[in-house]
Parts: sequence; C-alpha cells; structure tokens
Amino acid sequence: MDIDDRPRPTGDLASQLAKESLDHLSVDELDHRVSLLEAEIARIVAHRAFKQSHRSAADALFSRPAKPPPGGNTA
Repeated sequence: MDIDDRPRPTGDLASQLAKESLDHLSVDELDHRVSLLEAEIARIVAHRAFKQSHRSAADALFSRPAKPPPGGNTA
C-alpha cells in the first residue's frame, strides 16, 4: 500500500495536541514544548502574512477598474 493510499487521520494536529495529557511532562519538558509551539505560531503568522500579501497583489492585478458614474460627472 502506497503512503498516499492510507486513510488520513481525522482532525488536525493542533486538535490532537490539545487532547494530549500533559501530566507526565516535567516543567522543563513543558517549557520546551511551549518554545516549540511559540516558534510554530510565529511560522504560521509569517506564512499568513505572506499569503495575505500575495492575495492583495493578485486582487490589485486582476481587479476591474471602477466604472464612472452614469452621466459622466466626475467633478
């Protein structure tokens, strides 16, 4: 069976992490996990900003100019 043929797990990884018990982790392990999650949040925020910038550029490129009002009065 090819790796792409396997059924995908339901839910995303963030949901799975939220359900995981943290009782077995030490304070140092919890600090490390917080650092990893903060780095992941920063990565996601940066990627979202890139996508928003890309979308804005595409919208500006492909948007139609506004039609002048009827009667041609622009002043």
